[in-house]
Amino acid sequence: MFALVGEGDLRPSAQRIADRAGLGIRTVFRHFDEMDRLYAEMTARLRSELHPLVAGATPSGGLAKRARDLVARRCDIYERTGPYMRSAAVHRMRSPFLQKEHRETVEGMRSDLERWIPEILGASAREARAVEAAVSFEMWDRLRTVQQLGPKETREAVETIVEALVSSSMK
Repeated sequence: MFALVGEGDLRPSAQRIADRAGLGIRTVFRHFDEMDRLYAEMTARLRSELHPLVAGATPSGGLAKRARDLVARRCDIYERTGPYMRSAAVHRMRSPFLQKEHRETVEGMRSDLERWIPEILGASAREARAVEAAVSFEMWDRLRTVQQLGPKETREAVETIVEALVSSSMK
């Protein structure tokens, strides 16, 4: 399932998963009798693959540099996790695990934003919400899928938004 979702199949059937794994469909159900167990396994694998990228970055420099670095880092993460995030969104309404995971991810991303741009803590709630939305997966995904921008153009668009927000409100 991990490979199928990574290739863009956001809702692979149990039969496709079994075929890809070279197993019978009963074996798939025997190992993962609840979909939330499967989502948990996928999440654990994705986190282990992303850990070096997430843990390895340290904010440094002035506000503009840190903002650009945050955007570049987020875009790298979203490029790697995009199919999995889209798949999770498709299944979230039926999955208590994915609902909880989404809440925790949003909270973690907010904490990460505050670590990279601590000035946001002194900004108005309106400004903070705007910056958080600008660096969100949803913004990145809209630029990539709806506006069909490439990775570089997406990063540049998000940088433009974030730079305008932080330069006007967080001096």
